[in-house]
Amino acid sequence: MLFLTSPVLAVPHGFTLRTGGVSQGPLSSLNLGEAVGDSEAHVQENLRLLARGARQRPEALATVRQVHGDRVVRAVPGAAESADALWTEEGSGLWVGVKSADCVPVLLSSADGRRVAAVHSGWRGTALRVAARAVEALQAEGEAASTLCAAVGPCIQACCYEVAPDLAERFRADFGDAVVQMGKSRPHLDLRRAVRDTLLAAGLLPQHVHVQTACTACEPERFFSHRRDAGVTGRHLAFIAPAPLS
Repeated sequence: MLFLTSPVLAVPHGFTLRTGGVSQGPLSSLNLGEAVGDSEAHVQENLRLLARGARQRPEALATVRQVHGDRVVRAVPGAAESADALWTEEGSGLWVGVKSADCVPVLLSSADGRRVAAVHSGWRGTALRVAARAVEALQAEGEAASTLCAAVGPCIQACCYEVAPDLAERFRADFGDAVVQMGKSRPHLDLRRAVRDTLLAAGLLPQHVHVQTACTACEPERFFSHRRDAGVTGRHLAFIAPAPLS
C-alpha cells in the first residue's frame, strides 16, 4: 500500500505512507521531498511509482514552495509558487499535492469533484487558518462551503506534539481549551482538532469532514516524522485530482 484514502472524497486522492519506494536509510523508502538529502533519481522514481499507483501522470503533478503561511494559489503547469495551498479544476490536466512530515495535510473537493485543493497546515498555517483560505478560494469559484468535502490526513497528534507554554496559550485563546492538553511537564497541542474546527467554522458540514487519527510520530514503520527523527527524515505527499471530464 502506497497511500491512505478517505471515504468522503470521491475523486482520486491519497496520503502517502513511507513504504513502497526506493530511497535508503532514514529516508526509506517512499520519500517525496527533494530538499532532504535524497538523490534526485530516488525522488523521481518514487514519484513515478506513486503516480502509477494513483493512475496519474507524474509530470502533471503541481506543488508549491511551502512557506508556513496562508497563501492559496491556482495550480499552474511547471510552476511552484510560494504558498501553502493550491487548487485546480477539471480540464486542467493537473493533480495537486502538498508535502509534510508532521504538519497537517488537508484535501478538499467540491461535491461533483470538478474542483479540488491541497493544503499544508503547520502550526503557523493553522494559526492563520490556511484551511479556511482554501475554502474561500473554492467559494470564489462558485462552490458553496456546505457542499465541500474535506479529508484531514495523518499528522503529529497531541500525544507527541509538546509545545512551549506561550504557543499553547495562543492556540487556547484562538481555538478554545480543547486544542491544548497538559503533558507531564509541558502542554501538548492538538493541531488536528484546530484544523477540523477551522473547516467547520468555514462552513463545512461535520459529515463532510473526515479526520485520519494516525500519529506520524508514533508509527515509524508507516510515517516520516520531523519531530521524532530530529529533522532527518523524508516527506509525504497528500495529493488530489479533479474528477475526469465526462
